[in-house]
Amino acid sequence: MAWGDKPAAFVFVENGIAVVPIENDALDGPAPIEILARVAAQMGDPDRAIAALQKLLSMPYEAPPAPTVPLTPAFLRLDPMFDPLRNDPRFQKLAESAASKTPDK
Repeated sequence: MAWGDKPAAFVFVENGIAVVPIENDALDGPAPIEILARVAAQMGDPDRAIAALQKLLSMPYEAPPAPTVPLTPAFLRLDPMFDPLRNDPRFQKLAESAASKTPDK
């Protein structure tokens, strides 16, 4: 990804997903999907990034940066890796999904 080689970046990520499929490993399987979301966001593939984010936000998991920090709507609002998606209404909906679930006072 750092060298701008989009095809190679996606092959690498897809290999990671194949090695640790979420269907076989609920604990470690989400990590490659998060990496896919990050790579897709940075490489200009918003459809792929948002599909991966939708999948991740629909399940509990442990994230690659730290075992106790999963990707959440609040984290999406702060993480600069997702800056290329900020203007996409689908991303905005995902990033604000937790804000709309706060209880009424």
